[in-house]
Amino acid sequence: MLRIGVRRKLHQSYGGKHFVFLFAFVVLFWTLFDSLMSYIAPLLISEHGFSNTAVGLILASSSFVGALFDFLACRFLPNTNFRRVFLFMFVICFAYPLLLWKAGGLFSFLFAMAIWGVYFDFYGFGVFDFVGRYTAKKDHATSFGLVQIFRSIGGVLAPLIAGFIIADAVGWKPFVVAWVFLFVAFVLFLRLSTFVRKQDALVPAEGKRAKNFFTELHLWEKLGKKLLPFLFVTFFLFLVEALFWTLGPLYAETSGFGQLGGFFLAAFTLPSILVGWFVGSFVKRFGNRNVVFGSLLFGSLLLSLFAFIETPLFVMALVFVASSFFGIALSSIGGVYADYISGVPIVEGEIEALEDFSFNLGYVVGPLFGGLLSDIVSIPFAFSAVGALGVILASILFFITPRKVYLRVRAKDVE
Repeated sequence: MLRIGVRRKLHQSYGGKHFVFLFAFVVLFWTLFDSLMSYIAPLLISEHGFSNTAVGLILASSSFVGALFDFLACRFLPNTNFRRVFLFMFVICFAYPLLLWKAGGLFSFLFAMAIWGVYFDFYGFGVFDFVGRYTAKKDHATSFGLVQIFRSIGGVLAPLIAGFIIADAVGWKPFVVAWVFLFVAFVLFLRLSTFVRKQDALVPAEGKRAKNFFTELHLWEKLGKKLLPFLFVTFFLFLVEALFWTLGPLYAETSGFGQLGGFFLAAFTLPSILVGWFVGSFVKRFGNRNVVFGSLLFGSLLLSLFAFIETPLFVMALVFVASSFFGIALSSIGGVYADYISGVPIVEGEIEALEDFSFNLGYVVGPLFGGLLSDIVSIPFAFSAVGALGVILASILFFITPRKVYLRVRAKDVE
């Protein structure tokens, strides 16, 4: 009876929002670490004499490796239990800053970026597994919104911290600060793991099943066709994010922001803190499809105006409002994937991998396209061009996507 009482109390305290809050704090401190590294990387690579195009190419290589890892993970990971993948992630994360600091030539930077791509994949797998299996289906969009809020807090604070501790060149201080944040995230993760061991998942983990090359190709094709509109949105949203994290630090350093350059990226990441609280209500009222495509359209329309505004204050205001729409789209589309995971848990790994593949593809194209275009024209016009593409994409997807997309997976499809 005592054990039942303890389990019941754990469920009341952590099985609902409190449980998600603890997970969100892990995400917060991990994001502070990762965002500091993201801010440092393009500056450090540029300091070694590489052009914007080369910076974009090097940064894009991380997501190219991540995309390859997505497929390998589906084949060789028996399941994507968040405790296992987060443990792998933390081990790799502790080594990454040292690799980046010691890098100097092209191949050493490419190796560091490959490590970055792998550990970010582990993060994506872990988040979808946690929300899909440990929160109720009706709360998926809200839970993703809450996680996105804490991730956005980290994304807002990290550039501000970086802007104040980085002077004329990248020194050792941001690396030490990043390690401190990572250590705090790891301690919180260990605490969360102790509760999860005593907590029954709402969606049990699937057992091991045989996976081969052709099975995975078949599943990716079958699921990819059904999820294609949402995968396109995921691709574009992370292309935009990659563009900001690639060109944002360089733009802030050359556009009159001075030591307050961190506020430019803060304006991009801050809105998700606010919109994450309301995205669940939006989805319940208007439906996932309308919220995703409508938010993408308005955010892209605003971003397309970037090149026509020069005053730093107005630039940050434009970025803030555009990012608000992108934040709504990102949180609501996360709920879409979690719905499918809880509805068809046997292909959880494949759904997560397809989403992460789209993310990685966005992070490949974003730095490459942005770096090349900024060298040809300018950084502001690179932002505007991506915004114009988003308007076209959102308009097309809104009219061709069915109101309901059903996933049906037969037993023979996964054998």
